[in-house]
Amino acid sequence: MTISVLIADDQAMVRAGFAAVLAAQPGIEVVGQAADGVEAVSLAHELRPDVVLMDVRMPQQNGIEATRALQTPPRSSDYVPRVLMLTTFDIDEYVYDALRAGASGFLLKDATPDELVQAVRVVAGGDALLAPSVTRRLIEDFARSGPPRKPTGNRLAELTERELEVLTLVGRGMSNSEIAAALFIAEQTVKTHVSKILQKLGLRDRVHAVVLAYDTGLVTPSAG
Repeated sequence: MTISVLIADDQAMVRAGFAAVLAAQPGIEVVGQAADGVEAVSLAHELRPDVVLMDVRMPQQNGIEATRALQTPPRSSDYVPRVLMLTTFDIDEYVYDALRAGASGFLLKDATPDELVQAVRVVAGGDALLAPSVTRRLIEDFARSGPPRKPTGNRLAELTERELEVLTLVGRGMSNSEIAAALFIAEQTVKTHVSKILQKLGLRDRVHAVVLAYDTGLVTPSAG
């Protein structure tokens, strides 16, 4: 199955570079390029790519606004792409907004070609991706960036005790293998739990599970 990608960046040379890297990979097709957020949203609805590679800082409409627009499609469409956000900085204030806007991944622009390709494949496959070098710090700073949140169990009522344990560790930025070691269970079992958690809570991917863990008060910065 071919993964279709739309590249949105205001720098033509950057777009060309990303396009060259991705187009050279088997199973990936670059279907379009956009120079700003407005064009990105328009082309996304026209071309319906699997993944939108979205720069954070762009004129007219930035990547956050464009991502938010793509996550709330018009009534006439059910198309919602997966968005992989790109930024120059390892900690960018816009990244926190990107998570809330519905982005499924976050990658630094200085990532290697192999990391870029892998990121596109991961996000297209339904998983979430954050740059490994900033994951935990990003999660902590993200939690602190918003207003204080009061714990609420309403949305978590459907989860079993074990699923709550897994969601808590996901919220703290732990990988499946780390969660498996912490709970003394198989990694495949963790994957199953994560899948059920996403399904029960209506979440698209792991990033949004992290956001929910903080929003419900299940995880707090002091706990991480």
